[in-house]
Amino acid sequence: MFKLLTLSLWRGLACFSLLLGLIGVVVPGLPTVPFLLVSAWSAGKGWPPLEVWLFAHPRFGPPLKRWREQGAVPRNAKYLATVMMTLSVVLLLVSSAPFWLKLGLATFLCAVAVWLWRRPEN
Repeated sequence: MFKLLTLSLWRGLACFSLLLGLIGVVVPGLPTVPFLLVSAWSAGKGWPPLEVWLFAHPRFGPPLKRWREQGAVPRNAKYLATVMMTLSVVLLLVSSAPFWLKLGLATFLCAVAVWLWRRPEN
């Protein structure tokens, strides 16, 4: 019973993140590859044929393979992520959000940007 529930949760996460990734293909600003990474990871835990399909896909497979093998992020993805994080911080700073939230999110996104730019490129 527990194994079936766990398998269903992994598969549900794989399908949900795959759906978000596919939506990201057509919706500007919504990332595709991060959702596909989550989908491939969770599929590997509960749905291996989906994982194989993702890595064999002609469009989605190469970035997934580069991430798994090298932890690589393309330079244009780094630029886009940095611009989006900066825009998010600017919008948050001009909002009426509490100071602790503004400071906390800005610090977190800065740390993410540093981590991202330290990743290898392909």
